[in-house]
Amino acid sequence: MTGVYLFDLASLHGRYLSVRQSTIAGNVANANTQGYQARDTVPFAQVLARTGTEMATTSQAHLGAPGLGVSTRKDTGGWDVLETSSSVSLEQEMLKASDVSRQHNLDVGVVRSFHRMLMSAVRSGS
Repeated sequence: MTGVYLFDLASLHGRYLSVRQSTIAGNVANANTQGYQARDTVPFAQVLARTGTEMATTSQAHLGAPGLGVSTRKDTGGWDVLETSSSVSLEQEMLKASDVSRQHNLDVGVVRSFHRMLMSAVRSGS
């Protein structure tokens, strides 16, 4: 049996979310800076690919990653842009910040549940 690296993965994702939130904050702070170009981080999937870690299922009953039906918002057109002298859309940055917050809350919930499960297993002697 291989080890469970949930805590390492959650830690890596937390560091990624921290960097992404700092980037978003920098974009918002420079929204009125003339000539400033909005920045964003590479998707976490690319960061994870660089580590050599892959998602895997241990049972046929587990959900497969490609068929989860999770949609991502790719619409880059049609946004109302505030008149600024930079390429920053405050609406997009707020949506990104909300996404970072949602992902962080999900990470915390999963780690908390996994920790409770481990503690329960240790207490019961299993």
